[in-house]
Amino acid sequence: MEDTVTDTDTDTAVDVAFGEDGLVPAIAQDAETGEVLMLAYVSPEALERTRETGVAHYYSRSRDELWQKGKTSGHTQQVEDVRVDCDADTLLYLVDQEGGACHTGHRSCFYRTIEGENVGERVFDPESVY
Repeated sequence: MEDTVTDTDTDTAVDVAFGEDGLVPAIAQDAETGEVLMLAYVSPEALERTRETGVAHYYSRSRDELWQKGKTSGHTQQVEDVRVDCDADTLLYLVDQEGGACHTGHRSCFYRTIEGENVGERVFDPESVY
């Protein structure tokens, strides 16, 4: 399964290599600071909706459905650019993050070390949002 993304530097199309499950991983990165915010999965429909609306859309494997980031919480991701890796099997969303990216209330899903030390900032109370 493939979807096409235009390479804006060369104006040539890149065929995204969606896996056997029809998904590719997508990393959301803060466009201004470079901070890695989260990793989620994208279906062809999610990529199409992202490109049409400029708002990040993903595919929830646990709920088996398309979802718009921040639709419930208000913590949206405005997508400034979509990049494709060299193998065309991973996407990078460069985003302007409104609020926190993580459902735990942290700005980034990568808020702790492997030793369990909390190194991230909690920016909202998930109990009051979800």
